[in-house]
Parts: sequence; C-alpha cells; structure tokens
Amino acid sequence: MTARRGLFVAPFDPLADPRVIGDLAAAAEAAGWDGFFVWDHLQYGDRITAIADVWTCCAAVAMRTERLLFGPMVTPLARRRPQVLARQAASLAVLSGGRFVLGLGLGDDGLEEFSAFGDETTPKVRGAMLDEGLQVLTSLLTGASTDHDGAHYAARDVRFRPAPPVPIWLAGRLGNRAPLRRAAGHDGFFVIGLEGPDDLDRVAAELREHAPAPGFDLVVDLRPEQEPDEWTDRGASWVLTRIGPFDLDLDEVRRIIDAGP
Repeated sequence: MTARRGLFVAPFDPLADPRVIGDLAAAAEAAGWDGFFVWDHLQYGDRITAIADVWTCCAAVAMRTERLLFGPMVTPLARRRPQVLARQAASLAVLSGGRFVLGLGLGDDGLEEFSAFGDETTPKVRGAMLDEGLQVLTSLLTGASTDHDGAHYAARDVRFRPAPPVPIWLAGRLGNRAPLRRAAGHDGFFVIGLEGPDDLDRVAAELREHAPAPGFDLVVDLRPEQEPDEWTDRGASWVLTRIGPFDLDLDEVRRIIDAGP
C-alpha cells in the first residue's frame, strides 16, 4: 500500500506567522509532500509564547500551493459555532479548488484551553456537542435544508449553497470507542496515542465493525526520526511527520521539509 505523506505543523513561536506557514507549505509542495496540516490551539502552556490562527494559516497555504491537501488538525468543534465553521470550510474549499480537509475532535482541557475561556470542560458534554454540531455542519456544507433545534445548537429552515466536497477527519485516542465510531461515519480517522505499528491492526479491525465508506483514510503522525514504512504496511493511508510543538528551530524545520517525504 502506498500511503500519502504529509506534515503536521504546530504554528508556534518561530512558526507563529501565517507568512512563514505559507512559505513552508510552498516549500513542502516543491519537495513532494502530499499534505500540510496545521494544529489548532489557543494556548499551549508556559513553554509556548506565540500561536498563529489556524484559519489564517490555512488561507495562506491555499494561496501558496496548487496540489497539497491541507486543513486544521484538529479543531475542537465544541468551542465553535457550526454555521460559522461551515462558512469558513466552504470558503477554504473554494479558495483551494477543493483541497481542504476539515479535521475535528473533542479537544482536551489539559492546558486549560476550555476552562480559561469559560467553555465547556466536561468531555461527555463536549462529545454530545461534537455529535450534534456534526449534524448541523454536514447538512450546511452539502446544501441540505437544515432544521435543527437541539440541546446545544439551533438551525431553523436554513440552506447554504453547497461547497466543493469537504472531507471530514475525526481525531481520537487509541482505545476510545466513541471517536472511532464517530469517525467511521465520515471520511477519516486521525488516531492519536499509538505506541507502535501493531496498534494499527487493532484500529483497523475496530473500524471494520463500523463499515466505513470506500476511500476512508486512516491517519497517523510520527516524529521526524521515525520510519514510515512499517506504519503504511499496517494500513495507514496517511503518515504525517510532526513538526513541533516545542523548541522549534526554523532552519531545522526547513531542512526537514526540503528533504521531502
């Protein structure tokens, strides 16, 4: 199996500038990478002093590239309004000629990204918000008539003009059943917390129980020094090289990118 190779980039500190992200994405495309995915965080602890906005970075990537797939990896839907996110995703899909991938997940309050701003901190509640928000979001992106009045979101008799198709990848940690089940109903699963390639056998078996559609993507990320082949042999369709989060050196990042996949 030939997996596609991408970059999983934290827009922190020396990379906390959409112009730099655009430059790096252009270099990645020239070096033969297939994707460029950007972390979505509001804060990341005391060691990180600057963070760029993921949506501005995605616009820069769209404008500086012609072939790369790209998108946020991942956005916690519970802190977003799905109708606003739908407009942003549709606009980036148009801007890029259909190369935008929307990565979504539950999010984590370990770094107080929710509690510091008064957002929902209970994982079970955020999970319910994610499931409900996905219903609204996918309806709006496809142009279907949306009439939703749920516990967390409302959209009454709304119809957006359909966008170019926007694949949705859901993220989740190894062993958590709800994220895997949720992902199987969409376009891909970005699995976090893998200890080794053998873990992919377990993930693939559990996914088969939920019968994902043909073309479903199984996505992993590795450190730059890790070899991707043993992961692609176990069924990963995307292997991302992680850039960050700490001690980022722009010259070293450029070296990794220029070396190609």
